[in-house]
Amino acid sequence: MTERAEVGAGVADVDMSGRTVLVTGATSGIGRETALALGRLGARVLVHGRDRERGAAVVDALAAVGADAAFHRADFASLDAVRGLADAVRADGDGLDVLVNNAGGYFTDGRLTDAGVEYTFAVNHLAPFLLTNLLAPTLERAGGRVVTVSSEAHRAAGSLSLAGLRDVADYGGWEAYCRSKLANVLFVRELARRYDAGPANALHPGTVPGSAFFRHLPGPIRTALGVYAALPEPLQVFTDTVVEGAETSVYLAASPDARDVTGEYFEDCAVAAPSRAARDDRAARRLWEWSVEAAGLEPEAVLGDGGE
Repeated sequence: MTERAEVGAGVADVDMSGRTVLVTGATSGIGRETALALGRLGARVLVHGRDRERGAAVVDALAAVGADAAFHRADFASLDAVRGLADAVRADGDGLDVLVNNAGGYFTDGRLTDAGVEYTFAVNHLAPFLLTNLLAPTLERAGGRVVTVSSEAHRAAGSLSLAGLRDVADYGGWEAYCRSKLANVLFVRELARRYDAGPANALHPGTVPGSAFFRHLPGPIRTALGVYAALPEPLQVFTDTVVEGAETSVYLAASPDARDVTGEYFEDCAVAAPSRAARDDRAARRLWEWSVEAAGLEPEAVLGDGGE
């Protein structure tokens, strides 16, 4: 078993000194391991999360490996909080070289955010969409990278429907999660067309029974994975540890080989083909336009149209 994500990602010899990275959802699980790996490579790490105590613990862990770090709290269900996070990062003064959109969740109950958007979609897609647009000028100055954690669950969504995102009458947790993960891939596809200062890619982190997300999966899936995770390690050929789950994020954030690859979907540190629905450019454009309106982005804050 790989004990360090940077080793498994093949970037242990990369020097990220002088670079600043923001890892959202970095107080536990895959996000925490991503933050620690990038810190060990020498990056200054901005740790995002909702829990100050956990955030402080990650900052302490980064300090223990010689990394400079700071914690920024924000609840991704609140667009105002996302704007506050962007303001704090811009005020940090060290610029931004990498944004890792890792934060997300699986929610069993149907509810709307204060902005009137279905909660899962708001947290998993709309918040990183808004954050990326607000931080784009800062990233552009550094030729920065955007890394967005999606999931193979995007394949179960079929085509993306934007209907019902203001209503939870027929809410299903698994269906909502899959839809949000498809949105992640489509977002990156359109983002790469508009953002030409650096690479923007999406990824599947693997199947990670040890992550916090695991306990919120539908019962039958959770039970099956739990039984599988109880097998002796050599027999667990289809699941990943939390460290392994961070490897592709670390690869996309640090590898020189990923510098000139953009708009792609990665798995196991390599380009993979997403679903057919995730390659629909018209759907990607519709999602982008819907998200601009839902996030209340002013025209001057929206990334360009990629030359069209």
